[in-house]
Amino acid sequence: MVFKFLRPGAEAKVVETKASATGPVVAYHSAGRVAWSPRDTVSLTRTGFSGNPVGFRSVKLIAEAAAALPLVLQDRNQRFDVHPILNLVRRPNMAQGRAELMEALFAQLLLSGDAYVEAVASEESVPLEMHVLRSDRMKIVPGADGWPVAYEYSVGAKKHRFDATGPVSPICHIKSFHPQDDHYGFSPMQAAAMAVDVHNSASRWSKSLLDNAARPSGALVFNSSEGHGAMGDDQYRRLSEEIEANYQGARNAGRPMVLEGGLDWKPMGFSPSDMEFQKTKESAAREIALAFGVPPMLIGIQGDATYANYQEANRAFYRLTVLPLATRVASALSDWLSQFTGEDLELKPDLDQVPALATERDAQWSRVSNADFLTNREKRALLGLPALAEGDSDG
Repeated sequence: MVFKFLRPGAEAKVVETKASATGPVVAYHSAGRVAWSPRDTVSLTRTGFSGNPVGFRSVKLIAEAAAALPLVLQDRNQRFDVHPILNLVRRPNMAQGRAELMEALFAQLLLSGDAYVEAVASEESVPLEMHVLRSDRMKIVPGADGWPVAYEYSVGAKKHRFDATGPVSPICHIKSFHPQDDHYGFSPMQAAAMAVDVHNSASRWSKSLLDNAARPSGALVFNSSEGHGAMGDDQYRRLSEEIEANYQGARNAGRPMVLEGGLDWKPMGFSPSDMEFQKTKESAAREIALAFGVPPMLIGIQGDATYANYQEANRAFYRLTVLPLATRVASALSDWLSQFTGEDLELKPDLDQVPALATERDAQWSRVSNADFLTNREKRALLGLPALAEGDSDG
C-alpha cells in the first residue's frame, strides 16, 4: 500500500469543490467596503488639491490673500522702514519675491500641516537667502530630549541633513496644531479628506453619466419563442460585444438600437439615490470649504446663506482665517530671524492696509481717538503701534 502511488492510474484525481453554503453566490458581489484614498501628504495633495476644484480654490484663496498682506517690522520703540530683515523678506532669493515665497509657505502649511523655511548662511548676521522646502520631502530627526537635532531633506536617493544643534537652526519649522503628534502638524486637507473622496466620487459619477448620453442605462429583456427567459452563452457574449462596440460611449449617444427577435428594451428612470448625487456633491464641497475656513459663498457654492452678503463673508474670511494664519506665520518668522540679529523684533501684518478690514479699522481708530481718558501711550498700545520715543508728549 505504501507504493501504491507508483502504479499509474491507480486512483483517479479528486476534483476539489467548495463546501461553503455561500459558494453559489460568490460571483454576485458588490463593491464591498468603502475605498478611501491614502492619507499621506503626496496622495492628499494629488486628490485634494491637484484633482479637486474646491480644495484647489480654497488653498489658493487663503495662500494668495495671506501672502498679499503688507508686513511691518517693529520693536518696542519704533517701526522700521529700513532693516536687513525687511530687505530679506522683500527679496528672499533670486528666483522669488516676497509674495511668491509667502504663497508657497502658506500653501505648504495648508496642504501638509508643516512648512519649512531654509536660511542660507552669510558672513553677516542676517541670512543671505530664504527658501521654502517641500514638506513631503522633509523628515525631523528628534534627539534624546525629544527636540529636533536635525532635519533630513530627501529627493529620490539623495539626502541632505541640516544640523539643528547650533545657536540658530538653519530651518524654521512652522506647524499646525496636531493633538496626536509631537513633531508634525495636522493639515486642513487631512480633516477634509473624507469630503474630498465623496466630492471626487460624485464628479466621476457625473462624468460617467455624461459619457452615457446623460441618461441612466436600461435593461434588455429576452423572451424566446419557446417561452424561455434565458439565452445561451454564445448569444449572451455576442450581444454584449455588440452593445459595447456600437452603443456605449459619448460618440454613440442617441444612436437608435436595433434589436433582434425576442429582445425588448426597458429604459430605467433616475432613482431617488441618483437624484441625490448633486446634493451630496454640494454638501461635500461645503465640508471642504468649512475645513479650510473659507465661506462657501466666496468659492461659488450655491445655496449658502450663512452671510448676508459677499462683503460680510469676505470680512469674516479675513478676520477668522487669513489674519490668524498670517499672524502666526509672521510671528514664527520674526522669532527665528531675530535669533540671527540678536534683536527683539516683531514682524506682523499691517491691519491698516487691509481693504477688507477698512470699516472695522476706521471704527476702532475713531473709538480710540475719542477716548479722552486714555493717554497717547495707551492709545498707541491699543492700536498696535510702537511706544512713544523718549521726550515725546504723552498727553
